[in-house]
Amino acid sequence: MAVDDERVATPHPALWGVLYRSSTPFWEGVKRHELELQRCSDCHRWLVPPRPMCPNCQSAHSEWVAVSGRGTVYSWVTYAESPHPGFDSPHTVVLVELDEGPRLVSNPVGIPAAELEIGLPVSVVFEDVDDDLTLFKFERVA
Repeated sequence: MAVDDERVATPHPALWGVLYRSSTPFWEGVKRHELELQRCSDCHRWLVPPRPMCPNCQSAHSEWVAVSGRGTVYSWVTYAESPHPGFDSPHTVVLVELDEGPRLVSNPVGIPAAELEIGLPVSVVFEDVDDDLTLFKFERVA
């Protein structure tokens, strides 16, 4: 698909927070350039994606915990055709396993798809797309 001025806007995660209230604190942290994940206060299981109840112990008590943002590439895929009109083609998505254990899906920054490999050390970076939209992505650790 050609990219032009009629391109569909990138989906806005702040709106996801309205639909899925459990994720709002995550996106507020990203806006502050902080990576925070939800963790069950009772059994300490990471709740990724965020949710109102722990699937392990059924507790409704959770906390938001700052994580390092460091991890390794667990897997990745490069779409030859865009999965959504708001994204360019080819479009690469990475699954990063954070040092703390949880896995997050995002995009690589400054890493050509041909250079991605399982176990590649990465670190979170934040992209301020506009005043209302900040995204988290991962770059190679030097």
